[in-house]
Amino acid sequence: MPFVLQNVVFPTDRDPDLLPLYLDADTWSTIDDTPVRVTNDAHIGDVLSRESVRVHPGSRTSFASYFNAFPASYWQHWTSVRRVTLTVRTSGSATVLVYRSNGSAVQQRIETAEVSGESETHFDIALTQFSDGGWVWFDIVADREPVVLEGATWTTDHEPVREGKASLGITTYNKPSYCLDTLTALAESAGVLEVVDRVFLIDQGTDRVDAQDGFAEVASALGDTLQVITQPNLGGSGGFARAMHETMQRDESDFVQLLDDDVKIEPESIRRSIVFGRYATKPVIVGAHMFDLLDRPRLHAWAEVVDEMPFMWRTLYQEQLPHDFREQNLRQAPLLHMRMDADYNGWWMCLIPKAVIAEIGLPLPAFIKWDDAEYSLRARAAGIPTVTLPGAALWHVSWVGKDDAIDWQAYFHARNRIVSGLLHSTIPHGGTLLRHSRRMDLKHLMMMQYYPTALRNRALRDVLSGPDHMRRTLRTRMPEAREIAKKYPETVVHRDPERVLHSRKGRRVFELRPRRAGLDNPTGLRLRVFTARTLLDHLLRRPAPENVQTPEVEFGKDDAEWWRVPAFDSALVSAADGSGKQIYTRNRGTFRGMLRDSIRLHRRLKKEWPRLAREYRAALPRLVAEDEWIRSFEDDA
Repeated sequence: MPFVLQNVVFPTDRDPDLLPLYLDADTWSTIDDTPVRVTNDAHIGDVLSRESVRVHPGSRTSFASYFNAFPASYWQHWTSVRRVTLTVRTSGSATVLVYRSNGSAVQQRIETAEVSGESETHFDIALTQFSDGGWVWFDIVADREPVVLEGATWTTDHEPVREGKASLGITTYNKPSYCLDTLTALAESAGVLEVVDRVFLIDQGTDRVDAQDGFAEVASALGDTLQVITQPNLGGSGGFARAMHETMQRDESDFVQLLDDDVKIEPESIRRSIVFGRYATKPVIVGAHMFDLLDRPRLHAWAEVVDEMPFMWRTLYQEQLPHDFREQNLRQAPLLHMRMDADYNGWWMCLIPKAVIAEIGLPLPAFIKWDDAEYSLRARAAGIPTVTLPGAALWHVSWVGKDDAIDWQAYFHARNRIVSGLLHSTIPHGGTLLRHSRRMDLKHLMMMQYYPTALRNRALRDVLSGPDHMRRTLRTRMPEAREIAKKYPETVVHRDPERVLHSRKGRRVFELRPRRAGLDNPTGLRLRVFTARTLLDHLLRRPAPENVQTPEVEFGKDDAEWWRVPAFDSALVSAADGSGKQIYTRNRGTFRGMLRDSIRLHRRLKKEWPRLAREYRAALPRLVAEDEWIRSFEDDA
């Protein structure tokens, strides 16, 4: 009996914006090497069911799409599957054409079949020429009458390496409606539940998922598959650690599939990642891509890496992302045909084998930020790679409308990056990590953002105190960070419609075009001169009283750059989500004290880096041990 590797599916929502992710019925041309859509023949009304779609008379529809092309390169590289069968079921007269691409996006037709009536057509495809990249897909060209694709599958006769199911671990903090939608989508996806053992919903909030209208119905539909667990708020790392722990107790599970709470799932993606994990020749972490939940054709993350010298995460080819599939579908996007190897995958959706957990432990008690990257770096050191699998993705609330570098999360950004560097950096003193950290402090201080600087200084003090602080402060640092915010007026977002804030000199507006030389981000000698002058100005000159009483100027969020705002005594800046405005006011005393602390702490950290690296690496097995996490789950639960 053949094993289904991938089903051809269509969107569960009647959302026309989603069509480019599932099919390409458009005609394209190029202008100056830029793909341009000539005609748009895709209609949401042509989607007849989860598995079927209509092709109009004389029209051509390609399934060279993100969710329905087959990522041949990844299957060739990470599994021993060397042949797959594409089965296409159709009603009506048509031509079915099968194509492949390589890592350079060169496209070739490999098979063609004429079909009529109720047909089931099979194509045997070798997975032997996809080392650098490439997909396989099919097109349907209808004759003079409409044709219906009744269904299609990609299968193999090759048996999987491992057979076990996966338990899903959903961690949530006060986002019950998202979780309810995820549970409902799972309950309606029988094919996905066939490979799922348990769904662990780790609820760490006060607005409980099981208290929502509709929960009883979805819980009844899922039955014993669903298990709701409540515990203190231990952050994402604590919620996912609990899901891992619970999965380790299940003999029926070979994997845990981690899912964030503020997401919308494509259920087929969950099945695909589990199946891929079963076929991988050795245990691998299988990650998924992330689309923007509020702009659903936009792909934000393709393959995540950690740059060694600054020890900072980024996306491969980040200058070409996000990618909008409305503007450039799969056939028109050469970058997406390359096989890209990731260092880690975000835990918005990530499959981890139990064998990996048994070998390297649970997450670092980081609360949030860097727990996913650190885990995969730790796994890589043990010979376990991370694969971000094309065709497996979900929609996540993107970072547009957020700026967590200046809210309470600034503490965790700073601390966990440095701790991860102490644990995994192979460059003396973490390369340029500490230099970059000092620059971050300077930028915040020059921007009059004293709250994140206070949190970052606290983070450095905690790092210097040694590794035991991470477990000891797991539950307390987040509420403490939020309490500290009350000391800094710039953290207040002014939303009162009865008192609209204005600045003395009005809003600064900048042209929406590449900035002219001399007006953009200063670099080189200009950067050094700018920094020196700004530091002296903020150290020595008092702000004008009228600018303290009323903001001097106003900036839109995108215009409030670190090289613009410091020229003023105070500024009115739009909040990242557009809900209100924040007031940044220069304070000479605060600036002096925080700058002194930042310099002193960074100097001490650089001096003590070798010792701290030894201490943190020696403490790692204890920090990630399952019995230590169990005590955290049970404390005051």
